[in-house]
Amino acid sequence: MPAVHLTPAVTDAFPDTLIALVTATGVRGHEPWPGTTAALAELEQRLADGTWHPADETDPRVEAWHTAYRSFGTNPRRIRPSVDALGRRLAKKGALPRINPAVDSYNAVSVRHGLPAGAFDLDHVSGDIDIRYADGTESFTPLGEPDTVEHPKPGEIIYADTTGVLTRHWNHRDAHRTRVTEHSARVTFVLETLHADRDGDLLKTAAEELRGLLTPHTAQTTVHYLSPTQPRATT
Repeated sequence: MPAVHLTPAVTDAFPDTLIALVTATGVRGHEPWPGTTAALAELEQRLADGTWHPADETDPRVEAWHTAYRSFGTNPRRIRPSVDALGRRLAKKGALPRINPAVDSYNAVSVRHGLPAGAFDLDHVSGDIDIRYADGTESFTPLGEPDTVEHPKPGEIIYADTTGVLTRHWNHRDAHRTRVTEHSARVTFVLETLHADRDGDLLKTAAEELRGLLTPHTAQTTVHYLSPTQPRATT
């Protein structure tokens, strides 16, 4: 299993970062996941009833990511944090996309709690994963665009393995190479906050909720946390 490393330069710039790594092995993505189906339906019904609305850029949880994006040169209203983009899509369309059960699970948890989420198919990760500043030489192929190659700007925060970039703009978009499909058997899911002092308990609740959706359809799940005081974990 690869290790995930939150590098010193990132923790120096964002000293209250807390990241949950929920790793599932033996994922059975072809079977029905009724818990995830129910979680999505509940969110959509609450939105329709007017009893709940996804967090937007006026919410402190999302606003913090806008501030972070600007700090490394990304315009967050043009290139939005994943939780912001997903919440806006839900608010506009009244429904979340159905991709596959594993992806649908982290999407549901992400918008429910207003926290960015993503995932990597570990069978397509090369070596360890670093959360670091880009130097401009890296390559990235966006999810759903296998023939496109981008190069992050120097100073942009990325997830990267020894082959290339797994996520651009910290949590804007994942790579095509490590995308999670119904065939993915070993997956690490990521949930993030920049304000552990305020939202650390929320993050831990979200991680356990995601674990609960995964557990009936996997052989094993584990949860690890990254922070400036514990910057490295093996998934």
